[in-house]
Amino acid sequence: MTILEMNASHVAQVAQLEKLCFSDPWSEKSVAGELENKLAYWLVAAEGDRVAGYVGSQTVLGETDMMNIAVHPDYRRQGLAERLVVELVAGLKAQGSRCLTLEVRASNTPAQKLYEKLGFCQIGRRPKYYRNPREDALILRKEWEI
Repeated sequence: MTILEMNASHVAQVAQLEKLCFSDPWSEKSVAGELENKLAYWLVAAEGDRVAGYVGSQTVLGETDMMNIAVHPDYRRQGLAERLVVELVAGLKAQGSRCLTLEVRASNTPAQKLYEKLGFCQIGRRPKYYRNPREDALILRKEWEI
């Protein structure tokens, strides 16, 4: 499995993963737009030509927000999400970012445990942030020295 920056050849598969994994997915056009966004940094985990997972972020003034992360069901429970976040943080540090913030569903205990393992701390809560179904988001953050 190789982790690399997302390029145009990955967009359709990333958009398909969005549809597979989320009730309110990004469109293929929105994913493609991230390639032109100077604030964006997206990584994919690829096995050959197949995208097994991805993570996307946007950075403004040294502070980064994770937009989405997903792993195809065939590749779950193999540490891929952890590898994607670790590689994302390494790339962000190299670019001069000093922190990463994300939202996670209040009911998504497995993801919360992963983020806690990786050093994220809860800094807030967004009531009714998610749709389909309506649910609160926990706001998590990880900071580092650059």
